[in-house]
Amino acid sequence: MTKERLYIYDTTLRDGQQTQGVQFSTSEKQQIAGALDTLGVDYIEGGWPGANPTDSEFFEDRPSTKATFTAFGMTKRAGMSAENDDVLAAVLNADTPAVCLVGKTHDFHVETALGITLAENTENIEKSIVHLKKQGREPLFDAEHFFDGFKANPAYAIETVKAAYEAGARWVVLCDTNGGALPSEVYDAVKAVIKAGIPGDHVGIHTHNDTEQAVANSLAAVDAGARHIQGTLNGLGERCGNANLTTLIPMLLLKEPYASQFEIGVTKDALQGLTRTSRMLDDILNRVPSKQAAFVGASAFAHKAGLHASAILKDPTTYEHVPPETVGNARIIPMSNQAGQSNLRRRLAEAGIEVEKGHPALGAMLEKIKEKEALGYSFDTAQASFELLARRELGLLPDFFEVKRYRVSVERRKNKYNKMVSLSEAVVVIKVGDEKHLSVSESMDESGADRGPVNALSKALAKDLGPYQDVIDDMRLVDFKVRITQGGTEAVTRVIIDSIDSQGQQWSTVGVSANIVDASFEALVDTTLWKLVNDGATPVS
Repeated sequence: MTKERLYIYDTTLRDGQQTQGVQFSTSEKQQIAGALDTLGVDYIEGGWPGANPTDSEFFEDRPSTKATFTAFGMTKRAGMSAENDDVLAAVLNADTPAVCLVGKTHDFHVETALGITLAENTENIEKSIVHLKKQGREPLFDAEHFFDGFKANPAYAIETVKAAYEAGARWVVLCDTNGGALPSEVYDAVKAVIKAGIPGDHVGIHTHNDTEQAVANSLAAVDAGARHIQGTLNGLGERCGNANLTTLIPMLLLKEPYASQFEIGVTKDALQGLTRTSRMLDDILNRVPSKQAAFVGASAFAHKAGLHASAILKDPTTYEHVPPETVGNARIIPMSNQAGQSNLRRRLAEAGIEVEKGHPALGAMLEKIKEKEALGYSFDTAQASFELLARRELGLLPDFFEVKRYRVSVERRKNKYNKMVSLSEAVVVIKVGDEKHLSVSESMDESGADRGPVNALSKALAKDLGPYQDVIDDMRLVDFKVRITQGGTEAVTRVIIDSIDSQGQQWSTVGVSANIVDASFEALVDTTLWKLVNDGATPVS
């Protein structure tokens, strides 16, 4: 059976940049574009040339890609020709092989937002696409508000997309701009468009996630005959985001009927880099990756219950819908006081520690876990700390360094602008082999803002680890969570620290104390130790 071709169009650099709080620099756009090209998407939409200095600069120095580079803009304005519209000219001047123009398809928006007649709007779409075609570009038409327009006035909505297709648009992309459509509505509308004379291999889908239906709506469009899907990495996008390509791509490659029916530009080999690509984007955005994200989340293949872990030991398909390695992720058996020896042995095996069934250390280790969790520790959410605990109990934790002492001070003082500010300073003394290392760090960042005592401690601990420095230099703290596990004067503080490195490895550690600084430092030390163990550092004798 010959597979049909599905085309993946990424709009992370344009629609994804419309996420609240997201603003890519030119170099970040280049990095993301390179990762998308390596992944194997068919189109990379770089932004709107002329809309802002960053987009204009990016198009002037865009990377060379196998994917079709695309500029985004809007159809010509009423009252002027396509040849004389300066906004359209700016998009064409980016000199991309493909251009995607957005236009109105909902009669309400045409008459209310644009203030023109329906006929004028249709003409604007037609003339703009004809102009792109004459310039030798591949034209795409984003049919804005199509599904709302189809519900209100199906005849006019279809008139607009037919005008684009008949004028030469390679793709007519139906947009659920407000994100309110449901899969059955998307399916019916796409079917109607194809029945009206636009072949499915010229029909695309662009969905938003305002009802958590963006992925489902995209698949419904494919089921109805659309062969072009637009989306973003990690579901970035305005409001609730766009269709998430880190979910859609593995669905198309690994799930039936899509896997056997369609071919996409992303190969199964490239799919193994999906988790790394997802976390790279979060790293650029300085965001904590969502643990519950489908396929790529740190908890996507986590099995907490003892019954689950026991079954996973026998056959992973008992509780996994796809193997985690197919998307570059990893299986996790969380440890908690609910766990049994099956969980424990499996988790140890994944850490490279083989312990035979019935080993006396297993029972003692479980008791230690239960004892510490009674004090407030949570190994369910701190896998790295669990692994270190297990290695200590088994006598397998190398003696990398010894913390001799540490101190944190916080003071209020006037800065050069005569304004009272806080400043935290940390001193950490460690012993590596026979040598002592003393490090001092302040919490003030480049802008002059105080980042607090934990930041100062983190920087001091990582400042000078002697022979291990090269191993930890790419380590970065990405999240710091504090919870009070008991109230009143005997309050206990639990600190969870999430860290990541340049390889995309992500790990969590835990510290518990009545003193938040002590709890934080315990978690920071575990963070460093896990990195040294995992990267195979050699202890100094």
